[in-house]
Amino acid sequence: MKKNQPFTVYPRSAIFHFALGLSALSAPLAAVAQDKPATPETVAMPATSLPYSRFASAEARAQFERMLAETREGKGPNPADVADQRRFYQRYNDDRLAEAERRYPAKVEATRIGGVPVHVVDPQAGAQGDNAQRVLINLHGGAFMWGSGSGALVEAVPIAAVAGIRVVTVDYRLAPEHPYPAAVDDVEAVYRELLKQYRAENIGIYGCSAGGMLTAQATARILMRDLPRPGAIGNFCGTGLLFAGDSATLGQLAVGVPPLQSDGGASLPYLRTAQADDPVAYPGQSPELLAKFPPTLFLAGGRDFAVSAVSTMQRRLLGAGVDAELVLFDGLWHAFFVYPDLPESQEAYGLIARFFDRRLGRQPR
Repeated sequence: MKKNQPFTVYPRSAIFHFALGLSALSAPLAAVAQDKPATPETVAMPATSLPYSRFASAEARAQFERMLAETREGKGPNPADVADQRRFYQRYNDDRLAEAERRYPAKVEATRIGGVPVHVVDPQAGAQGDNAQRVLINLHGGAFMWGSGSGALVEAVPIAAVAGIRVVTVDYRLAPEHPYPAAVDDVEAVYRELLKQYRAENIGIYGCSAGGMLTAQATARILMRDLPRPGAIGNFCGTGLLFAGDSATLGQLAVGVPPLQSDGGASLPYLRTAQADDPVAYPGQSPELLAKFPPTLFLAGGRDFAVSAVSTMQRRLLGAGVDAELVLFDGLWHAFFVYPDLPESQEAYGLIARFFDRRLGRQPR
């Protein structure tokens, strides 16, 4: 795929899709498999008229209305230009990071681990007690095409501060320049290096959206390479399944944008080199592999296009005998917790911190 080559079938605002960038989906899966151009789908999309959740906070309602207005106005990057998308989301993530740092001070150091660029984020007072022997690996969202730097730190800084734990956020190689399995390779390299310093059961991995997918992929790679299993993982708004099911339509309609393409994300530039039966690319399809997964926390918003994939993955893990928790925030959208001032975001940070505190340090079964 050439740089800046169009891969979108219809332009629309990407405000509700910044973490995964599903506005960048291209042809349906059958056309991709046959290497044929797809016929664009026409979707009549009236502005959403759904009443907003009475369970959501006033702050969430206000933010939702602002985002919905921006979507109606067509604000967002050029969906056919990767460079423009990266510029847009860089500014967007810079703004969110400034908000996070005002509320959650932390120490940040840019370095390399296992040859991979990372940011090491520590709570201001440093990790104390049991957490001094623990570490979390964060895998950022951004359609596998953007999100490095500030986009990753938005996900890492609040967790480091609230949980009082070191977070290593991985600036993995991005598509379309580096397709699958480049990001998985980078995470494996960081994990192998951290195993020299931390016991596996004291290492947690989590990610949002594309980072949630990558968390599942990296866990599958670790298991298939017979490396020691991490103590726990977090799949937030993304997991080891493609984005399909009812929420791919209903979740989109609930935020005033067209339904997702039927391929569920398989034609994202990063995944176009992955085989449909690859258990690392799509671990949710392998019951044998899922049975080996560590305790897993799932988070999503009620209006998130990822809800169907996330809830189905949780059911499959439960069926495989894995401890899997799911928390849904009614009325909230995809990757809502990058807005650190929302009460729901602050609640999510606490849930994540307590989950890893309970799970890390256990001996693997």
